[in-house]
Amino acid sequence: MKILVTGAAGFIGFHLSKRLCESGIEVVGIDNLNNYYDVQLKLDRLAILEPLESFRFIKLDLADREGMAQLFETEKFDRVIHLAAQAGVRHSLKAPFEYVDSNLTGMMSILEGCRHSKVQHLVFASSSSVYGMNESMPFTTDDNVDHPVSLYAASKKANELMAHSYAHLYGLPTTGLRFFTVYGPWGRPDMAYFLFTDAMLAGKPIKVFNHGKMRRDFTYIDDIVEGILRVADKVPQPNPDWASAAPSASKAPYKIYNIGNNEPEELGVFISTLEKHLGIEAEKEMLPMQAGDVPATAANIDDLVRDVGFSPSTTIDKGLGEFVKWYKSYYS
Repeated sequence: MKILVTGAAGFIGFHLSKRLCESGIEVVGIDNLNNYYDVQLKLDRLAILEPLESFRFIKLDLADREGMAQLFETEKFDRVIHLAAQAGVRHSLKAPFEYVDSNLTGMMSILEGCRHSKVQHLVFASSSSVYGMNESMPFTTDDNVDHPVSLYAASKKANELMAHSYAHLYGLPTTGLRFFTVYGPWGRPDMAYFLFTDAMLAGKPIKVFNHGKMRRDFTYIDDIVEGILRVADKVPQPNPDWASAAPSASKAPYKIYNIGNNEPEELGVFISTLEKHLGIEAEKEMLPMQAGDVPATAANIDDLVRDVGFSPSTTIDKGLGEFVKWYKSYYS
C-alpha cells in the first residue's frame, strides 16, 4: 500500500508518517515548509523521517495545481491522509488569504487528485473549531456547525462540505476527523502549552485568556495517530437509510468523526500540571477572551468507539510529562 500524507513535516503529519513507516507502509510525504512557525523544527522532524526506508519527501505546495496533479498521476496512491493546512485561529485574523490558498485551494487539489486517480479512501483533518457558537456539550458530529467564529473554522467547515460533494458526485470514499486540541512532543510552538513552557523557563509571565476559565478536550498526539490509523482502515460506505437530521453520515460514502479525549479540563488544571512537570510556578497574566476563541470544547466520541473500537485515554499528566521530557531534550 502507498499512502500520501500531506503536511508530513507538521506536528501530526510527522508522528503519523513515522508510525506508518514503522508498520512497513510506503509513505510519500509532502509539505511546503512555510514559515508560520520555526522551519528548523519542521526540518528536524524530517531528519527523523527521511532515513526511514519506506518514506519519501517531496517539497510541494498544495496550491500548486500542476504540481499536485502531476504528483497524483505519477504516484498512484492507494490512500490519502490530508493533514496539511494553514493552522491557527488567531493567525486567521491577521492573514486571511493564507487560509484561502492552503485550506480551500489546497483541499481542491487533493479532491481532484483523489478523484482522477481513483484513491480508495481520503481521510482529511477537520477541527473542533467548526462547532463555533454551539453551546451544547459535549459536541456531537450531528450538531449544527453553521456558526463558526473564525475564518480558520469556516475553512474547515468548507472542507467538510467540499469533501461531501465529491463523495456524492464521484463516489470518492471520504472521512473527516474533527481533532480536539492536540498536544505532545514535537508539537506546534504556537500552541498554548508550548508558549507556556517557553515563558516559564525564561522566567516570563504566561498569558492566560478568559481568566483561566477555558475548558479544552486536550488530546495526546499518540491517541490522535491511533484514531487516524483505525479510521483509515474503515472505508465509509453509502448509507441508504440516511436521514438529513444526521449530518455526520450520508447516502454518499462519507463520514465525520470527533477525535478527542472525551474528558475536558479547565485551563487552570492544565497549567498546574505543566507547573508540576517543569518544577516551576508560573506567573500568570490574566486576560479576557480573544477574538475567534470559544470558552469550551468537549468531544462526544460514541460513534468512533462504536465503529472502530477506539477511545483516546492518555491523561494530561502523562501527556504533559512526555512533552516536557521532549522539550528539555530538544532545546538542551
